[in-house]
Amino acid sequence: MQNKAELKLGQKLNEGKTKQIFELVDEASHVLVRSKDQITAGNAVRKDQMEGKAAISNNTTSCVFKLLQDAGFKTAFVRQHFETAFVAARCEMIPIEWVCRRIATGSFLKRNPGVKEGYRFTPLKLEMFFKDDANNDPQWSEEQILAAGFELAGLTIGRCEVDIMSKSTVAIFEVLEKAWATQDCTLVDMKIEFGVNVTTKEIVLADVIDNDSWRLWPAGDRSQQKDKQVYRDLKEVTPEAMQMVKRNFEWVAERVKLLLESQARGRVVVLMGSTSDVAHCEKIRKACGSYGVPCHLRVTSAHKGPDETLRIKAEYEGDGVPTIFVAVAGRSNGLGPVMSGNTAYPVINCPPITPDWGAQDIWSSLRMPSGLGCSTVLSPEAAAQFAAQIFGLNDHMVWAKLRASMLNTWISLKQADKKLQECSL
Repeated sequence: MQNKAELKLGQKLNEGKTKQIFELVDEASHVLVRSKDQITAGNAVRKDQMEGKAAISNNTTSCVFKLLQDAGFKTAFVRQHFETAFVAARCEMIPIEWVCRRIATGSFLKRNPGVKEGYRFTPLKLEMFFKDDANNDPQWSEEQILAAGFELAGLTIGRCEVDIMSKSTVAIFEVLEKAWATQDCTLVDMKIEFGVNVTTKEIVLADVIDNDSWRLWPAGDRSQQKDKQVYRDLKEVTPEAMQMVKRNFEWVAERVKLLLESQARGRVVVLMGSTSDVAHCEKIRKACGSYGVPCHLRVTSAHKGPDETLRIKAEYEGDGVPTIFVAVAGRSNGLGPVMSGNTAYPVINCPPITPDWGAQDIWSSLRMPSGLGCSTVLSPEAAAQFAAQIFGLNDHMVWAKLRASMLNTWISLKQADKKLQECSL
């Protein structure tokens, strides 16, 4: 990674209302995205200088992209360079704004008379707008995007690509919505853009996501809105009004940093009946790590040392950290049932089934005495995923990784189907 002072800027590739993009002489596959202190509304019909906005917007964008990248989303973001700029993968931008809405407000109400403000979209409402300032960014349908036949970085934007962007927009919104909920703030709607990475030819989330990109209502109250809508609604732009707008942007920039932090603690404790099961348990630990969930491995036998099993249980119950126990025991699984009968914490059976006696041994994990609530998951990776799903109920970072994993699995299947169809033609 180059030192900040060593970056050599090439020609300016593009300049918009709020940012400039430069090629990097020593990093051909990357560009520098530099924010400006300008704030605009109504396709720049209204525009003003807001000192410090470039740094605020850049810090907000960098935090949002770091969160999404940590979750597993593919983005163009590479690294924050300095206060007002970040380095990104070079992309050819797809000229469509993808807008996702949870609550009906703003332009949606004008285009859909009769819908009351505050109507909640479940599922989310997805809309597309063609980037064309001269015509006020007209709304487009999927059919119009497909008919346009955009060719970018050697990739034709067809049905597969449109579906990927649609699914990705919803997943990204849901992750950020859940993240903002930890700050008691409602993500009302947001817009994002995608580009084609010129090196990998993949569709990635690109451009910026800052306080110009969404509506945020603290406590779900529109009167407390902290986004650019406050600037749009100004009847008169005065120095005092601009200071208020700046304070709102600073409020968002400070709190967006908190979105990178997990709001809950949790761990998985894998109890194995024998060290012969270590390889099976390591798969559980590795999968837990992919979701950001700490995982501890212990050896104990409920048959041969029940007192020690219960002592280990008490050790993890005694420090107040939310814990899920995973019992890994072959042959007769007493470990899971004994744990389940003696703790209020969740217990997952994940027996290492062998081909010789597996059909018989599995019943000791499946058929429980009354009053026991442990589940049985045979795959070690799936057991870790199940544990992560439980923690994800209270930890937005774990939930984000699960949501991104779902999306990436869907995308890989979509792309595999596209390749198969191309080979068949």
